[in-house]
Amino acid sequence: MEKIYLSVQTSLIVTIIVGLFFIGLGYLNSKKTIDNKNYIIGNRDENTFSLTTSLAASALGAWILFGPASAATWGGLGAVIGYALGTTTPMLLLYNFGPKIRKEFPKGLSLTEFIKKRFGLGILKVSLFLILFYLIIFLIAEVTAIAFLLNFISKTPLWITSALTLIICLLYILKGGFKLSIITDKYQFIIIATLIFASVILILGNLEINSFKLIEEKSPKLVSGKYLPNYTAGLTFFIAVAATNLFHQGNWQRVFAAKNDLILKKSLIYSSILIFLIVLWMGYTGLVSFSLNPKVKPDLAFFDLILSNNYLLIILILVLALALTLSTIDTLINAISSIFIVNGNQISKPIFANSLKNNTNYIVLFISILVFIIASKGYSILYLFLLADLFCCAAVVTIFYGFFKKKINVKLSYLSISSALILGLLFFPSMDFKTSILVGNLLPIKFFSSIITANLLFISFAIAIITQFLFIIFYSLRSSFK
Repeated sequence: MEKIYLSVQTSLIVTIIVGLFFIGLGYLNSKKTIDNKNYIIGNRDENTFSLTTSLAASALGAWILFGPASAATWGGLGAVIGYALGTTTPMLLLYNFGPKIRKEFPKGLSLTEFIKKRFGLGILKVSLFLILFYLIIFLIAEVTAIAFLLNFISKTPLWITSALTLIICLLYILKGGFKLSIITDKYQFIIIATLIFASVILILGNLEINSFKLIEEKSPKLVSGKYLPNYTAGLTFFIAVAATNLFHQGNWQRVFAAKNDLILKKSLIYSSILIFLIVLWMGYTGLVSFSLNPKVKPDLAFFDLILSNNYLLIILILVLALALTLSTIDTLINAISSIFIVNGNQISKPIFANSLKNNTNYIVLFISILVFIIASKGYSILYLFLLADLFCCAAVVTIFYGFFKKKINVKLSYLSISSALILGLLFFPSMDFKTSILVGNLLPIKFFSSIITANLLFISFAIAIITQFLFIIFYSLRSSFK
């Protein structure tokens, strides 16, 4: 069936209409006066429904339309399950960490407050760099994703979409802050859930045979227990996504915003189930798409499967992508703002000494310009995520294990994090996934076995995690002999 495309004008009109809806919603619900604490975590009175929908909507960005399906085309069913579990696991970990940190910081605003108290100013600055780096990369990936989509369905230049989506979010989130993000997330999640469910019915209903049988017949290795990437890719995405989202300030804002611990725990369980099922489905579409068309471009596997000669369907997919994008971008922008508001003095006293909120807005605008420039280049969405994931993986064990183990001191933390990051980067693959800084550059590829060269991504994450454990074990053993 021949595919049709929207005109640039139609795509932009739909984008502007959706954007105006959320801008209007934002201004109708925004307070005339708002202090910094309210801007970051609202009134600490969120109920189960609002918190569940917000956790799910802010976690499910436009990346789910590209990343899971793309990973499935080469990583198989293991990558799909690993991606879904990796996205879900942070919610389950917050189920444990969240109430404990809320108890210690009943008026807390950010994870960084806990890091400062536990590890001191030095590790705080390292953590701030990692958190901001991750949030900005996430923001770039989200803007790139929606720009890719409009370019795919209507040939709209990347820079136009990048600018438009950023402007839409900035117009309402800088005014209303966290509470506004929570309100818009409710509507955005309803749109997301409805259209994702519709895609399940549409895709499975259009197949002539059972979807899993199709995969087994056309792409058996992708569901084979003997296909190594099913395991390495699954573990890679599980480690990467789970570790990274523990540093997501947007998640911690929601932890502190819950009315009580029971509501927080229920919301984390419900949102984890929703997130798992949605990401699992989106990854599964990649398996189906590849089985029908082995030449499909990985990033566009879902769209190749669902887009047809139906203008209404294309517009609905665009609305879905916009809801996903805006729900995530407004969370990210508010999260970045809150980091500067809470930790401005630690980042730069001269800049944040006066007019904290206004100076934060100027910095967010500068970051948005930077995001616009990079997103307009159209770099690989999945690769951007993986790079940010590695940075957070290099610190996740040290920081979160160190929360409750006083033996992990500042010196050990520095050594552990820096060593994990350096060693991980040495094996982190280039954009073609064939070489790395160490493999194929510092040393010829022939010095390494095919198992290493074929699994650079997995090895880079595994080394980053294992290095931290080794430092902790070595230090513990050394202390016990003293």
